[in-house]
Amino acid sequence: MARGWGKEDVDAPEPTPAAKLVTAAEQQRTDREKKRRLQELELQRERVLSERTSSPHRRSALEAALLEIERELAELGWAIHI
Repeated sequence: MARGWGKEDVDAPEPTPAAKLVTAAEQQRTDREKKRRLQELELQRERVLSERTSSPHRRSALEAALLEIERELAELGWAIHI
């Protein structure tokens, strides 16, 4: 098989318009899911931050939950909005 300048094969067929639409639809769905997950985690973060407690056990549980939420947010590319 002939090789071009890039890594792709020269003889590889071009994607059809229908395949491009499917790929675009999948990308939109993925973007919506990511946005929904970000919103969900932001709401959880706000709820944890708003809780007040005098119990040291409860406070440590809230701190652990906050760390986990912020770790997940960081994985999704979220930055703190100040």
